[in-house]
Amino acid sequence: MHSILINAYACSPGMGSEPGMAWNWCVNLAKYCELHIITEAEFRKKIEAELPTLPQGKNMHFYYNPVSEEIRRMCWNQGDWRFYFHYNKWQQKTLAIAKQIIKEQNIDIVHQLNMIGFREPGYLWKLDKPFIWGPTNAKEAFPTAYLDDANWRKSLFIKTKNFINKTQLQFATRVHKAVQKASFVIAASTDSANALKKYFQCNPILINESGCNVTNNNPVHNFEGKQTLELLWVGRFIFTKQLKLALKSLAACENKNIKLHIVGGSIEEEAPFKKLSEKLMIKEQCIWHEKISHDKVQALMQQCDLFFFTSIAEGTPHVILEAFNNSLPVLCFNTCGQGDCVNDKVGLKIELSNPQQSIKDFTEKIEFLYNNRKELKRMSANCKERQMELSWDNKIKQMIELYTKIK
Repeated sequence: MHSILINAYACSPGMGSEPGMAWNWCVNLAKYCELHIITEAEFRKKIEAELPTLPQGKNMHFYYNPVSEEIRRMCWNQGDWRFYFHYNKWQQKTLAIAKQIIKEQNIDIVHQLNMIGFREPGYLWKLDKPFIWGPTNAKEAFPTAYLDDANWRKSLFIKTKNFINKTQLQFATRVHKAVQKASFVIAASTDSANALKKYFQCNPILINESGCNVTNNNPVHNFEGKQTLELLWVGRFIFTKQLKLALKSLAACENKNIKLHIVGGSIEEEAPFKKLSEKLMIKEQCIWHEKISHDKVQALMQQCDLFFFTSIAEGTPHVILEAFNNSLPVLCFNTCGQGDCVNDKVGLKIELSNPQQSIKDFTEKIEFLYNNRKELKRMSANCKERQMELSWDNKIKQMIELYTKIK
């Protein structure tokens, strides 16, 4: 059994995003490996409540490196650049903890797991042990053609971040040293893999950071004989999710039998988009659900015919994997993690371009599926197979193979 030292700043059961991603990697790797996991202490109570319930819990040993509540707020307030100063200090202290663990335990490999952003690789690569980094997200730039809905502060922030990303990809000495030391660098998406190849001349392994828990017992959707086509949009009401683009695409279809269910906003957040739907004369085609429970989202996925995902800035969206779990085909951009997860067996994709062209491209795909229900049925039937391909079991198998190659 491999003995792995894992650095996972955010790790917690029962959560999404970075904490849930790290937890899923650890809880699945622990079925086959002895894990020594260094993490921040924010979710300590959740971790220690969950471990005794897991058969593999005996293989998961946690070491806590706590920060203040103020720093935790900085971490989850995206855009608070102050966090990176404190995060670097945390990584330095983590290196000291790791050195002590290595003195006391027979560690085979050290693994920098999360946070997945490339700009902070930590310091475990300095240890005299084989080193793996990833999955890491190293996208070169946000697509600025889609900034129309951003206020000037957000637009300036994104453009500044693009500049910093490119500068760090080119010149960040510690990032380059970490890549050079790594036996394997794992990319979280094809976009990230391309950036890593371009700036670091390495050959990253593509493994998306999130996986499927294969529980698909839902039947293939019955599309034939329906007069309507029901689309489902789920997400936060922020400009990166591009809800306005979804509404304009629906309007461009000029088909009253195409409906759009919209989930994720408060009454206040919905208001400007409801006004837009009235202006676009699609008010009667939009069904607003506000923020609803996870179970209700799953029920909508079983009711609807197509998951319409218009986000342009993601990791690997868990909601896409949930769509597959509900045998629901997906229409999205060919970018980020969704571009890797969605293939022509389970959905359709369009390329990033500009908002006007994207509306035309999405409209064309929606109209095609409205008139070709057999295609929807074929995609729905293939969702189970795609779930298996993207399962945690498959991802863990890939990671264990990498561990075995370098042990």
